[in-house]
Amino acid sequence: MKQKPSIILTLLIMLCSPTAYPQEQVTYPSLLGSWEGPLVLGRDNMNLAFTFGLSEDEYTAVLISGGMGIYGMPADTVRIEGLNVIIRIPRLDMEFTGTLRLDETDEQIVRIDGDWFQYSEMVPVVLLPVDAPTF
Repeated sequence: MKQKPSIILTLLIMLCSPTAYPQEQVTYPSLLGSWEGPLVLGRDNMNLAFTFGLSEDEYTAVLISGGMGIYGMPADTVRIEGLNVIIRIPRLDMEFTGTLRLDETDEQIVRIDGDWFQYSEMVPVVLLPVDAPTF
């Protein structure tokens, strides 16, 4: 004779199930636009900017740096994970990883604190929003 599961056991299973409650989707402010900051590589002090756009609901990024002679190089990878952003341009052996910093209301990104990795060198970079790159 088979026993029916108790109501308590069934309720426990439902409560522990990840689909028992709808998952809350966290949304962050838009990253669209240009973000600029200083980059110091060795003795070279230059500015860099990333301009973010959208293509098929995915972020894109273009690198601009007058000091490096780059005026619109598209990133191969742009990944946003929560408040973290990763940008990769393999032909430059470059990766930028950053954290989006929000204002006190969590409604606007005020800066991106990041690290520029290139040729085994890591340099901290702070990017601020600009209407357009200044170089």
